Amino acid sequence: MSLIAAFLRLVRWPNLVFIVLTQFLFYFCVYLSLYQHPLWYQLLWLVGASVCIAAAGYIINDYFDLNIDQINKPGKNVLNSRLSRRWAIVWHLSLSVAGIVATAVAVSRDRWYLVLANIACVMLLWLYSTSFKRKLLIGNILISLLTAWSVLILFFAQVPLAAAFNNEDPLSVKFFRISFLYAGFAFLISIIREAIKDMEDVQGDEQYGCTTLPIYVGFRATKIYISVWVIVLVAALVILQLYVLQFGWYLAVGYSVVAVILPLLYSLSQLFKARTPEDYGRLSALTKWIMLAGILSMLFFRLYF
Repeated sequence: MSLIAAFLRLVRWPNLVFIVLTQFLFYFCVYLSLYQHPLWYQLLWLVGASVCIAAAGYIINDYFDLNIDQINKPGKNVLNSRLSRRWAIVWHLSLSVAGIVATAVAVSRDRWYLVLANIACVMLLWLYSTSFKRKLLIGNILISLLTAWSVLILFFAQVPLAAAFNNEDPLSVKFFRISFLYAGFAFLISIIREAIKDMEDVQGDEQYGCTTLPIYVGFRATKIYISVWVIVLVAALVILQLYVLQFGWYLAVGYSVVAVILPLLYSLSQLFKARTPEDYGRLSALTKWIMLAGILSMLFFRLYF
């Protein structure tokens, strides 16, 4: 494996591509459909900031999880085999700083709080890797919030914080609702996926003293916990489809049912059949595809708006 390939594996390049796709689709299909005045300069800087901060987070996570990953994912961690841990720290710091600088370049002075928010993201990712990941539910909630933030930062970059929750402009109200709709979807599907990954990684986590949900309450209770979130998400999506039917969005509703709702129900049916790490790995991959399908539904706003 070349150094470049090792580095790309370290920063989880498919996940970075997912972030880029999410933010570009949201900007192109939602923001431009509503406002129709492109700010590509700002978008590119914000996407660059998100990618740098996420990559830095993956690096520091692998840095502190080296021993656990040798049990849960033998042969997959490139640190100490292709890349030194010292260089991992250098890359983490460099990418974190680059992400914060890119945020500062992207936003105007009256959006200074977005720079602070991304500084907080860098700090929280460090704390997640060193501590929160090993705590009951804290790490899962944190990662889910940061996933939702990849959508919300684009919203807050356009709508001032003071007006975000108290705005009578019809376009801003619509933008607010769609932004938080997708952020909520990202949060819930991440909550589900993180709990599944905890069951997949239970062997290494238990050996190194982690207190994840399956270790603390057992697999059966964890599956019930996941089931509740799946049912909540499916119920919310069904209600949403019934709401948009009145606008004649039949193609969008059909897509959501086939590509998102039915796979969620299938994952629920498979959850209680899962027994091995491989089973949970397949479920984790399925939830990632469901998230992608949900994100791709943004294309319908371009079609119908």
